[in-house]
Amino acid sequence: MATALGPLRALGRAAQGPGGGRLLLLLPRGRRLHLTAPSNDAVVISGRKLARQIRQEARHEVEQWVAAGNKRPHLSVVLVGENPASHSYVLNKTKAAADVGISSETILKPASITEEELLDLISKLNNDANVDGLLVQLPLPEHIDERKICNAVTPDKDVDGFHVINVGRMCLDQYSMLPATPWGVWEIIKRTGIPTLGKNVVVAGRSKNVGMPIAMLLHTDGRHERPGGDATVTISHRYTPKEQLKQHTIRADIVVAAAGIPNLITADMIKEGAAVIDVGITRVQDPVTAKPKLVGDVDFEGVKKKASYITPVPGGVGPMTVAMLMKNTIIAAKKLLQPKELKALTV
Repeated sequence: MATALGPLRALGRAAQGPGGGRLLLLLPRGRRLHLTAPSNDAVVISGRKLARQIRQEARHEVEQWVAAGNKRPHLSVVLVGENPASHSYVLNKTKAAADVGISSETILKPASITEEELLDLISKLNNDANVDGLLVQLPLPEHIDERKICNAVTPDKDVDGFHVINVGRMCLDQYSMLPATPWGVWEIIKRTGIPTLGKNVVVAGRSKNVGMPIAMLLHTDGRHERPGGDATVTISHRYTPKEQLKQHTIRADIVVAAAGIPNLITADMIKEGAAVIDVGITRVQDPVTAKPKLVGDVDFEGVKKKASYITPVPGGVGPMTVAMLMKNTIIAAKKLLQPKELKALTV
């Protein structure tokens, strides 16, 4: 288990070159990642490059697993309705699965499906020995209770990490299926060598699937079963006045923006040398081309002139989310998260 969950423990180390603009990052298992930035600008962290590295690790792990005579890991994705963004996300997930050697299927259901019908489908997939990982793509139609659906997926197949048992175990610093986006943020911070011990962190956004888990991973004890970042974390939300938010972010060593509000974080809110992780993703119309484009919660051009590290949108956290989902599917296939107490609760 320690080997499979090694990325939860591995910490990257950063060294700066004599010119101050080129950094060589020493990563787990001897891997190295080169990042460049103009003088005085933040290092732009490529989530795509980090995700490729993690997918390579996952591919190697799958090859070893199958070569040892085990069944190839299988991921089942349930997609309800015709939401274009959801269809795009699911396609990215199944492409990534194929890339690392995980077999997958997408089960399409109309938006008119009843909650009872969806629960019945989940029950069948829970009991299907061929299915290792199972996720139901969110959001769901309004007539379906998302929390009830998330809790219907058996915890050891819950590769989204949304089941209440997995959430509870995460909050207790125990091994669990970590939600893919928060785990992706955590891996970006660690593999880039951004220190968290004793640092001030602001997480803008308190959603139960993103903001809250990120805060949990960053503030919890690094000595526990599922080690955390030992940071001092402040969480803001929709009722935090902008000026009050600025009072917190201006002192933060790390700012994680996960509110879904374009340009929420601007340069005047960031202290020199802070690391800024942008989880937000909003589709807006480009004022120049009039075409749709994706933007984050951070004023990228302004903030990168003050920050030490920054993630772009797109190409930052998004690819890491998909990569960590592949790692969760492998953990599910190896049945590494079936402690006695979890089995007792789900019988």
